[in-house]
Formats: sequence, C-alpha cells, structure tokens
Amino acid sequence: MSVTEQPCYTLISTPDSDYPSQDQLRKELEIGDIKAKIDALKKVIYIILNGEKIPGILMAVVKFVLPLQDHNVKKLLLIFWEIIPKTSPDGKLLHEMILVCDAYRRDLQHPNEFIRGSTLRFLCKLKEPEILEPLMPSIRSCLEHRHSYVRRNAVLAIYTIYRNFDFLIPDGPELIANFLEREQDMSCKRNAFMMLIHADQERALSYLTSCIDQVHSFGDILQLVIVELIYKVCHANPSERSRFIRCIYSFLNATSPAVRYEAAGTLVTLSSAPSAIKAAASCYIEIILKESDNNVKLIVLDRLIALKEQPNQERVLQELVMDILRVLATPDLEVRKKTLSLILDLVSSRNIEDIVLVLKKEVTKTHNTTEHEDTGKYRQLLVRTLHSCCIKFPDISATVIPVLTEFLSDTNELAAADVLVFVREAIQKFEGLRALIIEKLLEAFLSIKSVKVHRAAIWILGEYATSTDDIRSVMSKIRQSLGEIPMVDDEIRKAAGEQPDGESPATQSNVATNPTAPNARLVTADGTYATQSIFSTAATTAKKEERPPLRKYLMEGDFFIGASMATTLTKLALRFVQQTSNTQTQNQFCAEAMLVITAILHLGRSGLPQKPISNDDAARLGLCLKVLSERSPILVEVFTDACRRSISLMLAAKAEEEAAAQKNLEKNNRSVQADDLVSFKQLLSRNELGGLEDVFESSLSQALVGSAQRTGLDLSVSKLNKVTQLTGFSDPVYAEAYVNVNQYDIVLDVLIVNQTADTLQNCTLELATLGDLKLVEKPSAIILAPHDFANIKASVKVASTENGIIFGNIVYDVTGSTSDRNVVVLNDIHIDIMDYIMPASCTDAEFRQMWADFEWENKVTVNTNINDLNLYLQHLLKSTNMKCLTPEKALAGDCGFMAANLYARSVFGEDALANLSLEKPFGKPDAPVTGHIRIRAKSQGMALSLGDKINTIQKASVKHVVA
Repeated sequence: MSVTEQPCYTLISTPDSDYPSQDQLRKELEIGDIKAKIDALKKVIYIILNGEKIPGILMAVVKFVLPLQDHNVKKLLLIFWEIIPKTSPDGKLLHEMILVCDAYRRDLQHPNEFIRGSTLRFLCKLKEPEILEPLMPSIRSCLEHRHSYVRRNAVLAIYTIYRNFDFLIPDGPELIANFLEREQDMSCKRNAFMMLIHADQERALSYLTSCIDQVHSFGDILQLVIVELIYKVCHANPSERSRFIRCIYSFLNATSPAVRYEAAGTLVTLSSAPSAIKAAASCYIEIILKESDNNVKLIVLDRLIALKEQPNQERVLQELVMDILRVLATPDLEVRKKTLSLILDLVSSRNIEDIVLVLKKEVTKTHNTTEHEDTGKYRQLLVRTLHSCCIKFPDISATVIPVLTEFLSDTNELAAADVLVFVREAIQKFEGLRALIIEKLLEAFLSIKSVKVHRAAIWILGEYATSTDDIRSVMSKIRQSLGEIPMVDDEIRKAAGEQPDGESPATQSNVATNPTAPNARLVTADGTYATQSIFSTAATTAKKEERPPLRKYLMEGDFFIGASMATTLTKLALRFVQQTSNTQTQNQFCAEAMLVITAILHLGRSGLPQKPISNDDAARLGLCLKVLSERSPILVEVFTDACRRSISLMLAAKAEEEAAAQKNLEKNNRSVQADDLVSFKQLLSRNELGGLEDVFESSLSQALVGSAQRTGLDLSVSKLNKVTQLTGFSDPVYAEAYVNVNQYDIVLDVLIVNQTADTLQNCTLELATLGDLKLVEKPSAIILAPHDFANIKASVKVASTENGIIFGNIVYDVTGSTSDRNVVVLNDIHIDIMDYIMPASCTDAEFRQMWADFEWENKVTVNTNINDLNLYLQHLLKSTNMKCLTPEKALAGDCGFMAANLYARSVFGEDALANLSLEKPFGKPDAPVTGHIRIRAKSQGMALSLGDKINTIQKASVKHVVA
C-alpha cells in the first residue's frame, strides 16, 4: 500500500491570485533583494501546499536563500523544509538535504536564542532519522543554554526524538532526569517532567517524592502534569494512594483554577471518603463562583451533577446546598437553570427551609428589577422550583404562596401561569391552605394584566370559594372588574361623552370655581405663550380613561373569558343556594349572577366590541342562564361536584406519570443484566480502590461510542450503513466513502482503488459542498501503483441543521501519457440532518409559545401505505428522532383520529416542532392513514429539511416498520 498522507503541522490560507512561472520564481530567488526573495519563497510555499511540484526549486533555495540571516527568511524556511519532500521516490534521502543538515547545525549553534528555539521546535516535526542523527550533539548542547526558551524547546525536541527514534538518544530519560534536578525554570521543568512520565515513570516518581513538600510552590503548568502522574500511578497501583493523597489535597488550594479542577476530579476518583467528596465539591463550587466564563461554570456544574449520582456522595452535597445556591448570582440563564435543577434534586427535610428562604429572596429580586430578556424566564424557573419544593414538603407552602401570588400581576404571562398551576395543585391537595390562597387571589385579582391568567384565577375562585363570605367576595371582585352594568348602556354613554349617573360632579365644580380653567395660559419650550381649551382637555381625558380589566378583555372581543365567568358565577350561585336558607337572599344572588351573564351576552351581540361573540361562547352563556333558572339536580351536581372530581383525577394521573418516569429513570440507571461483561477492576475491593470508575477511561469510551442513536449497535454494521459508493466498479478508479458524523464536523474516509495497470500520478480528490457545509482542508495528492489502493481523509465543518450535499471528482495523470488530466466524477454524498437532531421535551405552554413565535412552516401531506395510526406515529418518531409530547393515554384507543405534538432539538440549539393530524377512513380496515403534518422551525432550512426527511420515509413497508 502506498503512502497516502504527508505529515503536515501548518495550515496556511492561500490567497486567490495567479502564480508566476517556475523560471520567474527561480530568478527572483537568485537575484532579487530580501523582500523579493521573501515574496518568492511565500509563493513557492503556496504552490507546494496546493499539491503542485516545482522541479529544481530546492537547489535554488539552498544556494541563494539558505545563507541569509534575516529572521523572516528563517521562519519561512522552516515552513518550507517542513512541507518539501525530503526523499526521492525510492525512499532515499535527497543529496541536497546534507547541505540543509549543515544549515540546521549552524542554527542550533547560533548566538540568537530565537533562531535556536525555533529550529528546535521545527526538529520536533521531522520524521527522517537520517537528518536528525548528525544533529544530536548540537541538540544536547542546547540543554546548557542560558536562555529558558532554548532549554524548553530542547527538552521538547529530545522527548519527540526519543518517542519516535529512541535509538538516536538511548540515554534520553537519564539525561532529562539530570537536567530536571538542576533546572529552575518552571516551563523547562514541566516539559522535562512530562517526558519522564511517558518515557520513564519510575524516574518521574522518584523526583516527585524528593520534592513533594514543595509542590505547592511550583507553577501551574508543572502542577497539572504532577496531577496527571498521580492519577495514573494511583490507578495502576492503588497501594500508592496514601503516599500522594496529601499532595492532591494541597492542590485543592492552588492559585490556578485549572489545577484545582483537575485535582478535585482526581481526588473523587481516588477516594470515596465523605471528607474527600466534600473537599472536591467545595473546590468545584469555588471555581464556579470565581470564574467569569459561563462555559467553565457549566462544565464544573456537570461535574457536581455527576457527583450526585452516587448515594453516598449525594448526602455530602446536601450539606453544601447553601454554597451551591450562591451560584444563582450568575446572570447567565443556562447556569441558573442547571443550578436550580441540581438544588431540586438535593432538597431534603433538613435543608428545605433554608433553600426556600433563598429562593424567596431571589423571587423578590426579580420582581423589583428592570425587565431583562432572561429575567422573565428566570422568574419562571424560580416559580417551578418553589412549586416542586412545596409539593414535596407541604409544610413550607404557607410561606411561599404569599410571595408567589405577587407574580399574578406580572407582565410575564408564563411566570404568572406557572404560579396558577402551582396554586391549583396546592389548593386541591392542601385543604388547610385554601382560605389563605383565596385571600391572596382576591387581593391580586384587580392587578392581573393577562387574560389567560385572569381566566385561570376566575376558575380557581369559582371552584374553591365555598363559604358564603368567600362567594360574596368573589362576586364583588367580578362586578368591580366589569364596571357599570349594563355594560352596553354604559359604553354608549361614554362614547357620547355623557356624565355617568353615579359619578360625582367634582370636575364641573372645579370648572365653576376656577374661572381660568377654560382658558389656561401656558409657556412653551421656546418661551412663547400657548393656550389650552377645555374641549381638548376633556377629549384627552376621555381617551386616557382606562376600562376595568374584565370589560377591557370583552371590548377587545375575547368572550371566552366571558364564558368562563358565566361558569364561575353559576357555580358560586348554586353553592350559595345550598348554604343559604333564605329564599329571598338566594333569588337576589342568582338574579345578580344572571344579570352579569346577560350583560356579557348583550355586549357580545351589540356590535360595540372589536369582535362579536362566537356561537360557542354564546351557547355557553345561554346554558348557564338555563341552569340558574331551572336548577336541575343533575346539572347542579355537574357544576358543584363533578368538576372537583375531574381536577382531582387529572392531578392524580399527572403524579402517577411523574412517579413512573422517575422510577423508570432510576431503574435504567441501576439495571445490570445477568450476562453483562465484568470488568477486572470490579474484582478489586473498595478498600483497595476508592472509586471504581476511571474517569479518563469512561470519557474515552463515550467519545468513541458517538451519538446516542447508534449506541448498542454493532460497530461493523454501523460502519457499513455509513459507506457510500462514489464510483462504479467499471471505472478506472473505484472510490467509496465512510461518512463519520461527529456533531459539528464530518470526516470522510475515502477508499480509492486503482483498477488499471498504469501508475496514477497526482491522484487528487477534489470536493465541493452545497448547503451550510464548508470544506476544512484540501486533500493532498497521492501516487497509486497499478491495482493499489489508498485512503484519503477530508474534514467538513457543519454550521447549521439542514440537508447538505458533498460532490466532487477524482483527477489523475497517467505515466507517459500526453493527454490532459483524467477525471472521474463522483456520486453525491447526501448529509442527513438526523445525525444532528436529538429528541427533546418541553412543556405545553413552551410548545405553544414557540409555535406562535416561529415564522417558517412546512405542511407535509401524509402519503403512506401504513394502515394503523399508532404504527405510523411510531415509525415517524423512529425515523425523525423527534419525541412525542402528547401523553400515551391521550393516544390510546381506536377512534379513527389522532392528533399529536412532536418536538426535537438540534446540536446547534435549533428547535423543531411538528403537529401530527391523522385520520383512518371509517369502515375500511385496509385503507392507509391520511392527514397532514405541520412543521414549524425558526429557520427555513430546518423546516424544509425535516419536511423532506418525512416525505422520504413515509413510503415504508409495514414489515420494515414493525421490525
């Protein structure tokens, strides 16, 4: 197999310009000045990086550029020597490289430390031992140089050479160990210690033992390497743990946050003692509080969440929950969200009061601060956290409810709606708090600004106001919120500018007693006089007059809240009748309720509101009037008792679902199958090895597994599924590609086979992309012997979630051929967006909010041969990686119709929503499913790509779907 890839360590962007000919380049290198030679050498580097060859240019560079002492020339030459082929086609070193070796030797003995250091760094990239062998004495001598820059790079060069060609410097570890004993510079000591860790661990341990009491005074770069060594040694030999555990503890107080982070992670894996867990967790919390980068905070928070998974570690974290709460001072919403989720998992009967006290303070802070983009979302998170805390520990609900009811007047509708969800569950479960909740709801009733919140508050008051006083209070608040009744006459009077009968004539008396009021003299900004008439003042006052909140909703045409009010008033009147024996009082209250209902119905049909009342709302209002007039026992039971039973059943079902989900989660986390492979590490006792989990091993395994959707599949099968044939079997060059998708990039591993009897020269894979894809680097040219094969890799960056296409061709020259370059066109590679979409979940309110906000919609018609509604839904979920938000109970049964909401999120943070509306023709069991799917997304590419994917997978056989 031929060599396919040249080692490359430098990437240089190539400017779009025409390159001069070889003769012009050679002439500029020979007779040009320093600037001309630099420009010519840059162009030579560009040409070579593009895969072109320039015969004879090497000798011109050796003769006319190599002797120059300019520093810019020196830097360019190091890049030139890196990319230029140093061997002939038969594998022997070029004769010109002898002169280059002599130039290297002179640079290694140069008095300027920059030239020495940069040359040593360059030698780390060389893979030819023939070039390195004569330079070894000069490299060794650089260890004695006065400047740390040279010594540091000399150690790095010796380490690289020893790792690749140990026969060139067999005494490398001993040489570096002696150097480490006398070295004082931290960067040099770090490089030397790192070499000993990988080359001779015993020498590294002996050095660490000799200076273990001074490690706290070392630089952070050396401390990080020491932590790495201790981790490796203690996991390989657990008996050494007691020897180095004190050193790890000392690193928890280091000045560098990176050292503290690594030390804490190492300490957790080496010891499961509560004191060690507490020290590591305290260190993590301190890093979160002191670091300003939100990404660092999120990474460390993930480590704290991982600590919580172990029961013994969770108890330790519960003691530190007040310190974790300090993280809420971070303004970033994602950090706050993770912190609140962690706190909710750590809440217990011992710390619940302290947690609630802090959360109440946070609630107060958000209520009094100016509205920010994320303030409302943070407020919503706090409300949900307090809701969960109160459901777990009902004793603290009495202190939380007064704080949360203040949110009902908040402009953020989501936070206020969450408060009412909490209030609804609390008032149903905790009978002792009903009087307090009703009192607080009545206090906040007039200040509510959202129609949805008002509607929910009216329902709660109508359902749970059972005493006579509460019923009268609710009726008073509703009358106050509606204003003067009948509303039609009142609105007509206001439109005509008449004074309402019940209004005090204070304005008229003020006008009569103040003769200057009709014509008040004012001074404008420029100093001139202006007059104000009483007519303009009255008109302005009339425009600024604010309607009561409930009437305002009705005048805007929202009569759904009118129907809700009618239902509430009916419930209140029926309960009032049951609790009052006086017939006259009963009739008075029922008549008042009927008056309000008829006023709403009359207003809806008067033409004054912006929209007329709908038929459904009008029918509901008429039903309520009929119930109040007839008071049928069946309808009375429905209004007074059946609604309460329904809400009780709904909350119980919701609690069961949450408990089942939590139980399944715990079961999945702790399940061990009887035939699972047993790791040899598990044969060790816990006393010998504190933590049985190797963090680095688990991280490596997670990185190798790939995305969650491929977990559990056989590796060979998954690879075969990702292979795309690019050319035909009869083409002179056969090619196929293995497409490996890894979040933000795509790696193409292309196999190229020469099926001819000719040698293919300059065989190049040329690729281009369509969509939001970008080719990172151009694959280098190769030479293919007859019937030989090679692998070429290419990387493609992905910027967003949408379907992309990679296309291109293979070009090559045939030895001895006089014709133009040969071209083989490749098949297109289609990038599937399913590799970037993951199932996700959200609440119904969030789904509806995103559905209203997203502007791109794609409607897909269902066209399939599947004849079962649930079967089609499962096939769609499996093929699109989306999650069904509709509960299973709502999808159960067989009625011939199905409606479901689907949700997914991409790795780029893009949301995808789908609404599924299906129908099965009645009386035709073999008829296929019909209907449509509406997709909404924030970007057009996401909506179109997901629609294309659904269209592609619809035509699936039933046998395939069942499998």
